[in-house]
Amino acid sequence: MQMSKSAPQSLKNHGRLDPQFHIVLFLVLVVNLIVAIVHLVQHPHFYSAWLVVLSLAIFILLFKLRLYPLKVQDRVIRLEERLRLQALAPAEWHTQIYRLTEDQLIALRFAADDEVVELAKQALEGNLSRKQIKERIQSWRADDWRV
Repeated sequence: MQMSKSAPQSLKNHGRLDPQFHIVLFLVLVVNLIVAIVHLVQHPHFYSAWLVVLSLAIFILLFKLRLYPLKVQDRVIRLEERLRLQALAPAEWHTQIYRLTEDQLIALRFAADDEVVELAKQALEGNLSRKQIKERIQSWRADDWRV
């Protein structure tokens, strides 16, 4: 799902919402859990309790299905940003790249090439958080391919 070309990506609008996943599926599972609990209260039985257990298991599955690709994506971003910093930073600074945290590298992906090295230095010196790094970005580099 790609963002509209009429609104360039920025700090304020870079978050992703997939309505089918984040709204429809979540609401269906919440309603399902409520129905299962009501059924258990009205008809206490092993099978009613089992429906509640299954409903909870589906919630766990939903969150795991979301977390696994995000973790893989974060690992790829970490690698991409380290390679980009190695290409853009002076050679004497290359050893510092591996001191950046995963959160810092993930935030740096939004910084344009002409400011990413300086922001990386600031991130290390000031132990900046993901949010603090994003707030310092002057020239936003859109990431329309993330999951």
